[in-house]
Parts: sequence; C-alpha cells; structure tokens
Amino acid sequence: MTSSAPRRTVLAAALAAAAGVAAPVALAQAADEPRTATGRAGGATTGRAGDATGRSAAPRRSKNLVDHPNSLVDYHAWTTAADWHTGSHRGTSVAHAARPGIRIARPVGTVDYQDPHTHKTMAWEYATWTSPAHTLKVPATEAVASWNAHTPSGTWIAVELRGTYSGGGRTPWYVMGRWTSGDGDGDIRRTSVDDQKDGRSSISTDTFAVDDPSSGLRLVAYQLRVTLHRRPGTRLTPTVWRLGAMGSDIPDRFEVPPSEPTWVGRELHVPRYSQEIHKGQYPEYDNGGEAWCSPTSSQMIIESWGRRPTPEDLAWVNPAYTDPQVCQAARHTYDYQYEGCGNWPFNAAYAATYRNLEAVITRLASLTDAERLVHAGIPVITSQSFLKSELDGAGYGTAGHLMTVIGFTPSGDVIANDPASPNDAAVRRVYRRREFENIWLRTKRYDAKGQVKSGSGGVCYLYFPAKPAPTQHRVLAELGIR
Repeated sequence: MTSSAPRRTVLAAALAAAAGVAAPVALAQAADEPRTATGRAGGATTGRAGDATGRSAAPRRSKNLVDHPNSLVDYHAWTTAADWHTGSHRGTSVAHAARPGIRIARPVGTVDYQDPHTHKTMAWEYATWTSPAHTLKVPATEAVASWNAHTPSGTWIAVELRGTYSGGGRTPWYVMGRWTSGDGDGDIRRTSVDDQKDGRSSISTDTFAVDDPSSGLRLVAYQLRVTLHRRPGTRLTPTVWRLGAMGSDIPDRFEVPPSEPTWVGRELHVPRYSQEIHKGQYPEYDNGGEAWCSPTSSQMIIESWGRRPTPEDLAWVNPAYTDPQVCQAARHTYDYQYEGCGNWPFNAAYAATYRNLEAVITRLASLTDAERLVHAGIPVITSQSFLKSELDGAGYGTAGHLMTVIGFTPSGDVIANDPASPNDAAVRRVYRRREFENIWLRTKRYDAKGQVKSGSGGVCYLYFPAKPAPTQHRVLAELGIR
C-alpha cells in the first residue's frame, strides 16, 4: 500500500489585512511525509470511553512511574474566563457560561476575503483576541496550535501564532489555520496556508518548525491571535472555548528508551470503524476512505464518549454506505489546501463541535503516559510511520498513519483500534509494546529505500469531556493539559 503524497500548492495571500499584518511571502517547505495512511480498518462496538471490558487491573508500580512533568513538551491553553480577560480584545468580549469563551461583541472592521478554493470574494466583519505572551517551559523546535470553537454557518475563525526566538527577534504572524465547521454556499473552505517562512522558521500545513534545529535556535515564547469573522449585518458570532499550542524540543532519535509496563490490564469500549470499507467513496475528500485514518480514528473516539452525528447531519451520505458517520468526519476535517483529512488541529476542532467535548493536539513522552490516560478512561489517538516489518501483525507499512490506543494487556502490549483493517470486525489489534512504542515516539526512521525520513515524535490527539472526572482531570493536569 502507498500513502497519498503531501500536497503543498501555492495559496494566494488573502487575509493578512484583517489583522493589519502583511502576509509572509516566502515558500513554505514541503513535509517529506504525508499524514494520511494507506491501510485497512474494521469493527463496530458501542460504549463509552472510561468503561473497562472488565475489572481493570491495579497499576503495577515501578521506579519508572511517570510522576514528573514532561520535560520535552509544553502544552498551554487559554480556557477560563480569567484567561480570556488576560488577552487583548479588539471587538471581542468574554462569554461567561458553563464553557467560557470569546465572541464578537462589536466588529472593528470589514475585510474582503477571496477564497482560494471557491474563488469567491466575500465581505466579512471581524474582531480579534490576542493572547499574552506565553514563555515556553521548554524552548521549542516545533509548535502546533489547536482550538475548540463553535462556528455557525456564515462564520469562521483564523488562528495565528507569533513567536520569539532565542537569538532575538520575532517571527511574523503565521496563519495556523482558517477554520469553520461548515462548508455551505455561505462558508469559506477550511484551509491551511502555504508560503509562510521567514528564513529561520516555516509552517508545514499545521506545524511551526525551526528550519535548522542544529543551529541551537529555539522558540522561547509565543502569542496566539484568533480573528473571528461573520457576514456583515448579522448578529451571528463564532465562540472560541479553547485556544492553545504545544511546543516541543524532541531530540532526533531512531530508537527510544523502552518503558516498563505500569498501568496495564485495562481496555476501553470504543467503536470499531474501518477506513478501508470506504475506499472510493467521496473521492473529492482525499481520494476516498483509503486515506481516512485520521477522521476514522477521530470518529471512533467521539462516539466512545457517547456523541455522534444526527440523522439530519448524515442525510447527505449515500444510504447504501456503511458507517456514514465516517464519511461525515472526513468531509468536516478536510483541509482544502493540504487536500487531505490528516490536518491534526482540524481533527481536534471537529471533535470539539460535539456537545461538551474538548480536544487538544500534544505530544506524550512515553507509552507510560498513554497507559495513565487509558487507565483514567481517556483513549489516545497516536500518529506513527513504519515499515511492514517494524510492526508485527499490522500487515502493511505506511509513511503516516493514525490509530487509537484503547487499552493494554496485562503484560503491557498495546490494544489498538487500527482503522487500516479490511472491515470493522478486524479493527481491534494487539501490537507488541516495544515495537509500537518505538514507531510512535521516534523522530527519525529509514524508509524501504534506506532513506532517512521523519517520525511524529509522540504526537497524539486527546478528546475528553469538558468536565472530566476527578481522576481524568488529575492525569490530564499532570501531563500539562487543563
């Protein structure tokens, strides 16, 4: 099987004027690996994440138990009313509700946006919120922003990041995504933005990266800015509940130290969905289901928390198609610039459109961190690349693939729902701990031609309730997520 190639076509500068900033014009570097996988997937059970398939075994404690903060990763987010008040408001106000957020109070201007994908030019009112500077606990070589927002039809948001370099100076305002949950006639097309680079760093789809980490240059602080848009003359507004970013400085490594099984013997009830049974369906979304590992994994975890699309949401799907909610997830995570469904923040943003769900993109330091989350009832969506020979039982190799970690056997092997399976019934897999840990956490690998390629370095999606249980809240906080 082969993965779809990364798409990095040129996007005309269109919206920098909305925030009074000139758009960066240099060409962004293309990533050498795609995000979406070619694989096979399967199986459908129901239930809620957090329910065990039986009594969970007590954790086997060891001297390697991860009770320390992650020293390689800094995830920070603005989520509370107090957080939103610390930022700079230009036409926005704080929505004091069960989930505090920001929304348009009084637009500060109007911008004409020419959508590079529909080729339509439309006028939009806008307002902005800019975070205070966040000093990273770990000076970073990479950063990925993510957000949770409600965007009624006819509204959208743009998320930008501006960083401070260790050697002095700042990056431009980089666009990390233009996002809306809809794709109707009155909506823009959600998109990443190419052509962003300043000679020291660049944006590859959804990821900020220092161009030459060996130089010692690092990102030491950043601000996030979100611009909220709506059609003129309406009172509609987006509402942003969570805005954050993960900065990291993961060392280059082909091998990672093995971890000792600790929090094992639990398996969560998570639906099983195959991406492969959707092969050929809706090819306008990254050539159909064979490349839908990311939205298929997202949909499994969304439903594990008891959320799912309504019949009205799914009315557009051909009724002959099994698991139409996977088609829904692919359509609503599709990045029209990347031309794929594997944009990490877009998947998190889609998950957060469901009632009282929160979603973040981060990195974990070890498989023990994933064990702790699963033991608390939170499944983990992981990103990895590997040769067929590197993951026994998978039956395929991939340049980039998402799957869900839903449990651990008593001996510590990984129980995964792997959407790269021939049918729903075949989705549940058990992978050897050491193999899985290495293909997920490493940053460098060799492809079938012996060429050096990149690995995700522990990237994962975490979806959880807006009000997590006390144990879940504690584990998330210990991993830097609040």
